Amino acid sequence: MLRYYSIGAFPMADEKGGKIDWYYPRIRAIIPLDSYNIPRSLKQIIAKKIFSVRFDSVTMEVIRNCAKRKKTWISEELIEAYSRIYERGFVHSVETLKDEKLVGGLYGISIQGAFFGESMFSRIENASKVALYYLIKHLSERKFKLLDVQFITPHLKMFGATEITLDEYNQLLDKAYSVQTDF
Repeated sequence: MLRYYSIGAFPMADEKGGKIDWYYPRIRAIIPLDSYNIPRSLKQIIAKKIFSVRFDSVTMEVIRNCAKRKKTWISEELIEAYSRIYERGFVHSVETLKDEKLVGGLYGISIQGAFFGESMFSRIENASKVALYYLIKHLSERKFKLLDVQFITPHLKMFGATEITLDEYNQLLDKAYSVQTDF
């Protein structure tokens, strides 16, 4: 699993049968850590301190919440695999809380200076956006070079997500692997 992630591939389970396939698209979506955007409305929400944020305190709970959807690619087999690499220190989460209750978050895989974002969830409005803000800030402070978000969504586009070619992506991976940092 880590070998596939390290080259930029990512897994998705078939919703019906649970078969896991690995994807390696030629067009990649990233949030550039040197030129991301924080929406003005989100800055106002963060300033109000509605949410508290934690890192890696309930990672497996975040993964399970990300899987709780009508349609999901996160199978029980994938959750078990994430649990194994979590115990090895590669899976990380950002948790958004309100009144000490988990209301949003995200998780991904960290290998040297690369973070491979996997999924996010939100039980109340803006909870996952706040988690993403703190992830970007955290990765930037630790000199990460790559935030892979797999696919562009309107949610991610607000943060400056952009598509790049596989060649550009591989150049960023090389830079990320030359950085000695940790999550």
